[in-house]
Amino acid sequence: MNAIRGIWTEQEYSLEGDFYRFANYSQKPKPVGGLPEIFQGGSSRAARDMAARVSDWYFTNGNTPEGLKTQVDDIRAKEAAFGRTRPRAKIGINAFGIVRPTEAEAKAELQNVLDHAIPDAVRGFHHEVQNAGNASPEKEGNWAKSTFQDLVQYNDGFRSNLIGTPEQVAERILALKDHGADLILLGFLHFQEEVDFFGKHVIPLVRELEAARDAKAVAAE
Repeated sequence: MNAIRGIWTEQEYSLEGDFYRFANYSQKPKPVGGLPEIFQGGSSRAARDMAARVSDWYFTNGNTPEGLKTQVDDIRAKEAAFGRTRPRAKIGINAFGIVRPTEAEAKAELQNVLDHAIPDAVRGFHHEVQNAGNASPEKEGNWAKSTFQDLVQYNDGFRSNLIGTPEQVAERILALKDHGADLILLGFLHFQEEVDFFGKHVIPLVRELEAARDAKAVAAE
């Protein structure tokens, strides 16, 4: 990442590294209007180390607000320890949205998704990702704590719990934001219909809740 940023910003870039070597390398055209942001996925300690050192974005699997905060706090501490001079890494989290007029309808749709999962495929995926996690020095990884239900949506989207009524989901979005999320990558079962519903019934509530909190904070000053 340091090499590509050097190539993007310097007229002639040189580097003598263990894996990459450049001698007065020049690339044209260079990015216009600022550098592209570099997104990096992961949840392991090694991933958090890299995010704290060089990434613009750290993208992690779905999680609870508290689980997300644990990762964010670790990244912020590492950024300070590494003496990071770049703007701090922004945080993205995966989620799967099931929003219905009632909580019972949302939970029924979740159960419908689980009922149509292929158990052998989910268990096979679980076996492979657990092996990958166990191969890391700290025995961690994206799916270290994932249950069968989590792995039906393979990036732990259900764990972010954006499943319920518009009001419940809007409040949970703000909880994720309060615990460090700058961006939520959402998946849906019926994409076109549900994106439309989400935009009409959830996003306005999120904005209303944010505005109400801002007004309350101003009044308290």
